[in-house]
Amino acid sequence: MTLAQSGTTPGQDIKNAGTDTKDATKKTAHSVKRHTKHAYHKTKSDTEKVGDKTKEDTTKVADKTKEVSVKAYDKSKEGVEHVVAPSKVKHTEVKDKARETKMAAKDDTMQAKQKVKDSTSPQ
Repeated sequence: MTLAQSGTTPGQDIKNAGTDTKDATKKTAHSVKRHTKHAYHKTKSDTEKVGDKTKEDTTKVADKTKEVSVKAYDKSKEGVEHVVAPSKVKHTEVKDKARETKMAAKDDTMQAKQKVKDSTSPQ
């Protein structure tokens, strides 16, 4: 009884197996490299987005805090004037309201300028 022959020698079979292993390793390494780069760039992009959003929200909170503080100060001042000089209250209320409106408009303008600056600056 004879065994069927494959047409290649054992040495050639080993060489072919080595080549197949080398090719598979190259494909795997290429895939790992590609996916690692993709993950890196996605992480970088998302981190920049979070940073921009945090900066924007921090500015909004600071502006709102300033507005609330000014309003609280104005209300306290009005309360004192009601006791000390009731005739000046209406004039002070109008003046304070105008100042608050002007401050809010200035803050909105600064936020708009910052958004433009952030969108045009290189990341």
